[in-house]
Amino acid sequence: MKLLDTLGKWLIPGIGIKRWILLLLAGVFLAAISLALTILKLAIADQTVEQMARISWFEMVVILGIGLLFIAVALIRLSTSMLAPYRRHQHGRVIDVVYAHSKRQKGLKIAAIGGGTGLPSILRALKPYTSNLTAVVTVADDGGSSGRLRRDLGVLPPGDLRNNIAALADDESLMTRLFQHRFKQGDLGGHAFGNLFISALASVTGSLESALIETERVLNIQGRVFPATLQDVVLVAQVRTSGGVQTVRGESKISEAHGEIEAIQLEPNDAQAYSGSVEALLNADLVVVGPGSLFTSILPNLLVRGIGEALRSTSAFKVYVCNIAMQPGETQDYTAADHILALEKYIGRGIFQLILANNAYPTENAGPNTRYVQPAPENHEVLQRYQIRYCDLVDTERPWRHDPRKLAAAVLGAGVADPTMHSQAKPVLA
Repeated sequence: MKLLDTLGKWLIPGIGIKRWILLLLAGVFLAAISLALTILKLAIADQTVEQMARISWFEMVVILGIGLLFIAVALIRLSTSMLAPYRRHQHGRVIDVVYAHSKRQKGLKIAAIGGGTGLPSILRALKPYTSNLTAVVTVADDGGSSGRLRRDLGVLPPGDLRNNIAALADDESLMTRLFQHRFKQGDLGGHAFGNLFISALASVTGSLESALIETERVLNIQGRVFPATLQDVVLVAQVRTSGGVQTVRGESKISEAHGEIEAIQLEPNDAQAYSGSVEALLNADLVVVGPGSLFTSILPNLLVRGIGEALRSTSAFKVYVCNIAMQPGETQDYTAADHILALEKYIGRGIFQLILANNAYPTENAGPNTRYVQPAPENHEVLQRYQIRYCDLVDTERPWRHDPRKLAAAVLGAGVADPTMHSQAKPVLA
């Protein structure tokens, strides 16, 4: 019955398949006739057979040409008709889409760790080169739309997950723009549509994991986005202010304390990593940590039990991308060396084979509040432990952020992502 049902669907008028199959058969028939007559003329000298095949060489070439033309047209139209339902989110010619897809499928396995606005920049930088991308995203956010949904619905904060899913989608797609749309008025004021969408899907499917899978299908993204953990976690910091050291609970309140962060931790401190995130790190060819807010986007991932261990255990080439600008209330007056020391405090030494840092400090478009992260001081101890590569990573329109093209060139260039270098590029331990 299934076979008859399938054949019946293929025979339904108007699906644009049967006419091209008939044209293909006609082309094959004409090509076969031409080739058969050619063989008769060349291999058989019998006059009777020759009379039966009395046709000029020119006519045989014409018949063969028409047959091959029919075959080519039929194959092109068949492929267009049959691939159309699968490429409705893609733009451009079929061959360009197929070639780009094939090239990305063969790309490096890359895992990127972070959150906020920093992680999307590295995903946008790398997605033209590989579809084997996995973003491991913090779920400690408790501010804005994510915080409201977290408190009202009891869901994990969807904001950072949404931003990274959108970064892996087609930037020109209407669905991507809809996903990032933020309501400005009414009860929904401040909420991003994508946050509501993910939260609703989590409720319908019963889990955030299933919601992310369905969201990725809707946006047809190149890669995967995983939470660092599926547990409800709170980021807690010890912040030194003019009034002494105080305990600040909640990611959004830490920078608002306007002090110096002395220590951070997660509650609960035994939150377990999501298995998909751990697997992505262990199987990766390249792991990129950052850019992003050091204490509120990057370290909350590394504090999850299992993420730091996977980062230490993986054989991947590991790169830390340092922020371009200082962040008030978090990394004020930090140099590149201070970023590295903060990471070492929580995950230990010798994790990264390469540190990427910016060395361009434009004043145009920077505004009065942009203060650039400066290089590690000369003779600093971290210079003995790591290779630090300085290059221009600035987005000239928004110089406090990374330019995706420059970032991709820096990460993938000079053999950084060559898996054969893994055993040769270990940092020198002190």
